[in-house]
Amino acid sequence: MDMIKRIKEKPKVNYDGESDTLYILIKEGPEEEFIEVADGVVIELDTRKEIIGIEILHASEILEPLLHNKMITAP
Repeated sequence: MDMIKRIKEKPKVNYDGESDTLYILIKEGPEEEFIEVADGVVIELDTRKEIIGIEILHASEILEPLLHNKMITAP
């Protein structure tokens, strides 16, 4: 939760329909490492171990059940 409080700008979101990948850019900067936190969900970290991005592979497969269960609402 601490990291969420440190986000100063609105994250940028990009979806690539061809590869079915959703990318959330938290802040600009070079990626030092990444951690796969779940199948197809990757957190990208900078040199200070702060999150700079989140990548969701096979996004429609992962997010569609959440939409149907109304855990999140679509705009």
